[in-house]
Amino acid sequence: MAKRGGFPGGMPGNMNNLMKQAQRMQRQMEEGQKELESKEFSAKAGGGAVEVVVTGKKEVVKVTLSEEAVDPEDIETLQDMIVAAANEALRQAEEANSELMGKMTGGLGGFGGGLPF
Repeated sequence: MAKRGGFPGGMPGNMNNLMKQAQRMQRQMEEGQKELESKEFSAKAGGGAVEVVVTGKKEVVKVTLSEEAVDPEDIETLQDMIVAAANEALRQAEEANSELMGKMTGGLGGFGGGLPF
């Protein structure tokens, strides 16, 4: 006959440990996310003629253009270089975010693999 409460083998103690681990992981993720959001990522295009800087929040904070990049006869090339630099900087920010999430969830083994149930 099963014990009253339905948790044979002392499951409530394990549940407390699991909750503590989850809270600790949540704090670490929040701290890591704050740190990531304060970082800046930059990328250049056109041999350095265009530089775009974004934050970990994926916000563009700075665009730098060299004089050589500004050709009134060829605006399309300048636009393409800005887009290329912005996309690369955003890719770097996303990669850093993915790395952070991988570190935080690495012990889970694809959700559930490292959990004690």
